Amino acid sequence: MLLRGKNIVINHKKIARIKREYNLTTKIRRKNPYKGMQLNAKEHSKIPNYLNRDFIQLSPDLVYSTDMTYLFYGRCQKAFLSATKDLGTNEIVSYNLMKSPTVNQFKNEFEKLLNRLDEEKRKKLLVHSDQGFQYTHPDFVEVLKLAGVKQSMSRRGVCLDNAPIESFFGHFKDLADIKDCDTFEEVKEEVDRVMNYYNFERPQRALNKKPPAEYRGLLAIF
Repeated sequence: MLLRGKNIVINHKKIARIKREYNLTTKIRRKNPYKGMQLNAKEHSKIPNYLNRDFIQLSPDLVYSTDMTYLFYGRCQKAFLSATKDLGTNEIVSYNLMKSPTVNQFKNEFEKLLNRLDEEKRKKLLVHSDQGFQYTHPDFVEVLKLAGVKQSMSRRGVCLDNAPIESFFGHFKDLADIKDCDTFEEVKEEVDRVMNYYNFERPQRALNKKPPAEYRGLLAIF
């Protein structure tokens, strides 16, 4: 898809032949061994799972899926990456790299994100997450409430309830070379590079073979 986007006509058979000739290999993500398994889980006592795995959204800014992951670099150092995915476009609409996560950092990230939307869009928006400390904290809950945004949470211990952002983190770690980074600043540069590539260059079959940002532009036209 990337080659065709540059007007280079080539089919998969020729690519396979070139790979054999030059002994090239392709990274293939391992299948999640827990996918499809029925897990016994306790429902969150305060915020229900309103999304209920309804991951297919036809319009942008209706459902955001958010989470945090760990990035290991240097000599056993760890950074924390927060990211939010729009399920209507698969676009990463917000991300934040942290040395040490605090509730205030998540609050500030979402305040900036929600301020980009007008009041009408905020009232239609659903933000879905797991039951991490940052999302259940009263200060974070209040940020969404004051913005008129509805909050939804996965069942405890069921990562598949938030599969879209989990899937993104899997792709991100395939694309990023974090282990080659020695400093936090190098990690940040690599995160910025991959996020830009993912949003603006990497086509997706589910998006009519367009990158997320370009697909959002097409939806705006129609």
